[in-house]
Formats: sequence, structure tokens, C-alpha cells
Amino acid sequence: MLKGFTRKFRPLEFLSEDEIEDIHRATLTVLRQTGVTFDSDWALDLLKKNGCQVDMQTKRVRFPEALVEECIRSSPSSIFLKARDPKYDVVLGGNTVYFIQAAGMQTIDIETLQPRPATRKEFADYVRLLDGLPNLHWLNSYPFYGFAGSPPVMAMVESVALKLKHSGKHMTEGHARDSELFTDRMVRLCGAEITGGAGCQAPLSWSEDSILRVRRSVEAGFPMGFSDGNAYGATAPATVAGSVVICSAELLSMVVLIQVLSPGHRMRVGHYAFPQDMRSGFPAFCDIGCSISNVVFNQVWRRYRIPVSNGSPGYPSSKSIDFQSAYEKAMAALLSALSGGSTIILHGGVNGELTAHGVQAVLDDDIAGMIGRVLEGATVDDEQLAVDLIDEVGPVPGHFLNKAHTRKWWKTMQYLPMAADRLPYPEWLKTGKKTARDYAKAKMQEIVATHKPEPLTADQERGIEEVLREARDHYRKAGLISDAEWSDYMRAIESPE
Repeated sequence: MLKGFTRKFRPLEFLSEDEIEDIHRATLTVLRQTGVTFDSDWALDLLKKNGCQVDMQTKRVRFPEALVEECIRSSPSSIFLKARDPKYDVVLGGNTVYFIQAAGMQTIDIETLQPRPATRKEFADYVRLLDGLPNLHWLNSYPFYGFAGSPPVMAMVESVALKLKHSGKHMTEGHARDSELFTDRMVRLCGAEITGGAGCQAPLSWSEDSILRVRRSVEAGFPMGFSDGNAYGATAPATVAGSVVICSAELLSMVVLIQVLSPGHRMRVGHYAFPQDMRSGFPAFCDIGCSISNVVFNQVWRRYRIPVSNGSPGYPSSKSIDFQSAYEKAMAALLSALSGGSTIILHGGVNGELTAHGVQAVLDDDIAGMIGRVLEGATVDDEQLAVDLIDEVGPVPGHFLNKAHTRKWWKTMQYLPMAADRLPYPEWLKTGKKTARDYAKAKMQEIVATHKPEPLTADQERGIEEVLREARDHYRKAGLISDAEWSDYMRAIESPE
């Protein structure tokens, strides 16, 4: 069982109790008055049977306040996430914080920063790296959008297969063209669970595919993770309060659907929203406004006692593994952790959701470790006050270097990073002037070369390959893999992992 990092002090708060109540009331008003679109006859029928006002033509659902409040109360405040390897099982909720990786469509050339598709081996190596990072607690969707030669329709299915083969950690995965029919089977074959992933169509809409993914996860008994995805000023109000209201309305509408389908079902919500940069038209990834929104959102949702994920820390605006990326990600992740985020997406994202790399993941693991050390805070008891030891050592020339107390506590009190330069300046000059990126690259190569995840059994390997063959045949017959794609695909899956 992974313990994560437990925050041992009161969370960071921006709002008064009255302001939290104002946001809550505004959210209920949006749900009752404006409503949310559900593009699914099944969902519309279910919500109507449970007291919602449903317009079947526009597919707009308006929610009575009492039903929303009831579904909030029925939602679990902590959830168990089962991993393939039991030592990576997770209990999510309360004051504990966990870190997961960001997704990237492609990898990058570490020297030129040029984006390109990851090879099958690079995908497998990256998953093995993530499995070996001590402060990465489970695997998020993908982490790359497939590998070179894999048809887009197979990206999620191949992703889950490689994650199962090269990691024992719990995983989340999204959905595309019924991919969950295959991914969920593979996970069950390996004795694990998968958190189903679905995202809202901003503003205030849920697509048929997302709703179907939710239904399948709930009926399978798997935990469900679902998120907003708004751009402030574009698909949400430009203000923090207004954007939190619309995001909360979107998420609470799905809370209601899940809880009327299966009261007490395991779930977590995700806040993954960004300001729209009106100068460029692009999302302002890791803008400080994202962090302010996360703090406010987390404070509001602590009222609901539903586990919360913050997505924005994992996706910087920087295009490089550089100082800008470091301050964007570190500040965002720290504020999320201090304000009560249960899960923080952090590791590996280089720019937006476009690129990711293992070197960045190693550097981010140090960020996660340092934040974890902050959350642990300081303990005040007789042993750590050390009054008797101070009396024993006394003034100069006394020192603490040779004391058992120092040997016991120094590593606990400090955080020892994997990828930071702490050499004296003369020694740094003599040893090649290595930077944090140099150390991170070496650490990445070391983990990939030496880390050995818990292997699959022979039956599990065969089962995964059988499901992959079924998926390939299914999408081939459906005309979703062209002849040219099929040829490239067959060559790609013959390449090494």
C-alpha cells in the first residue's frame, strides 16, 4: 500500500465560510436554472426517473437542489484503488496527496526539443521509468498518445497493454471508440482495477462517449475519475469565482448521474482548467490564475468531501526543460498540495499536453518529493526538541556531527534530490559542470536499465495478447485502420519493447 504524503497542518484557504457558501449556492442555481446537456437517452431517462427536469429534445437536464445535496452526501470521502502489484494499492482521500504523470501527445528530442512520436521501446522504457520513480504514485492516461506506427484508434488499447507489462502501479485511462471494452478486460486479467477517465465538453455538456464510459466503469465496479476542462474567458467566465461555479456545476451533474446509478460508488473529480490568453488565443498553461483557481476549487470541494485531482500543474507553457518549466510546475503543484488536492498531475509534461519526456519526469519527481517533505511539516516532541542533547554538547567547541541523534535524523529532516547539483563550486568545475538536467538524464537511464517491475504471469501475457488481437481485428473490420496504417502497425508491433 502506498502511503503518499500526508498534510499535517490546516490547508491553505483563500475564502471565508460565507464565500464558500456563495459559490455553493451559485453552483446549485446553475444546475437548477441553466442545466447541463447530457447527450445520452439512457442518462436522460435515468435522471428524469430520479426527479430531474429533462427536456428530451434539447437534452438539457435541470437538477433539483435536494437531489444534488443528497448525491454529494452519498459520495465516498475516500476510495480504494487496486493496483496490479499490491504494494502500489492506494487509498485516496482525506489529507493525503498523491502524484501522477502528465500526458503528452509526443516525446521530444532532448537536445533539439523537436517533438516526434515515441517509438514502442521509448514508450515501454518511459512506463518502466514511471514505475521506478518513488514519488509517482500511479499512472495517468497514456502517457504518450500511442507509439510510432500505432493507429490512433489503438492508442489507448496499446497504452494499457504496455502499462500492464511494464508497471505494477494503478492506472487511469480514458476512452475512444469503445476502447474500454478491451482495456478493462486486460486489466481484469491481471487482477487489477482501472480508473475510468472521462472529460466534460465545456461548457456544461457531457458527450455520449463520455457518458457511456462512465456507465461501463460504474457497472463494472471500477472507480471513476472525471474532469472539467474549461478555458476561463472562452468556455467559462474569466473570473476565478465564475469559473469555479461553472466547473463545479459540470462536475456535480456527473456526481448526480453516478450516485443515482450506484449510490456510494467510488469516484474522484478533476479540476483541469486554464485562463485563455486573449493576446494569443492559446491556453495560458500554468498561469498563476490556474493555481488561484485550484486553491479556491479545492477549498469549495473540501466541503463536499469528495477526492479532488488538480491537472494544471503537469502542463507548463514552457517548451523546454528549463527554469520556466521548473517555476511553473513547482509553484502550481505546491499550491495544489497545500490547499488540499488529493491527486496532482505533475510528472513528465514538457509543454501543454503536446510533449512529455523522462528527463522531465525525474526532475518532477524531485519537486514531488520536496513538496511531500513540506506537507510532513515539523514535529515537536521531547526527542526532536533535543534539550538534553543541546545541554550535553554545550557551547563552542561542541558540535553535533558525531551524535547518534544526528545520524538518526539528518536524512529524515532533509530531502535528498536525485537530480540536483549540491557540489562545492571547485568540485563542480572539476567534474564537468553538470546541471540538474544532466543528473536527471543519467538517473533516467539508470532506472530504465535496472528497475524491474513485478512481471506478468505467462497466462496474463497470453491474455493481453489475445485481447490486443481482438481489438486489432475489431477496428480493422470496422474500417478504422486503413491498409497503409495496418502495414505500418504490423511493423511497429514487431519492434522491441
